Amino acid sequence: MSQVLELAQINLHGTATTPAEAIEEAGRLLVASGAVTPDYIAFMHDREATVSTYMGNYLAIPHGTNEGKDTILSSALSFVRYDQPIDWNGNEVRFVVGIAGKDGGHMEVLSKIAIVFSEDDDVAALLKAETPEAVLEQLGDINE
Repeated sequence: MSQVLELAQINLHGTATTPAEAIEEAGRLLVASGAVTPDYIAFMHDREATVSTYMGNYLAIPHGTNEGKDTILSSALSFVRYDQPIDWNGNEVRFVVGIAGKDGGHMEVLSKIAIVFSEDDDVAALLKAETPEAVLEQLGDINE
């Protein structure tokens, strides 16, 4: 099985200032990885329009709707950290983790992300991480 998160899919200095821009940024990394077609990003926006993907602890996890599953070629993540918090419907977001799950594969990945972000020490370490390698190490078994 291929890795769901490669170093090239980690951006430590996102430039978005709105949730819509952040979804675009996370989505473009998924497209660049070859995991999704460019159409997937529209389904990520559709999901956000129906339910906020803000999860707490500075984290939002945008992902597509069920209608967009045909645009997913393989399971993958993108990880974008923001130096300045994004106002996500009144919540501060510093991390946007885009998810594409092939054949329901996103549920296991979502739970692994949730576990990492439930630990304040892990979140603090991710805020301080200076390299994509450090982020990957902090996320632990995300690729297993």
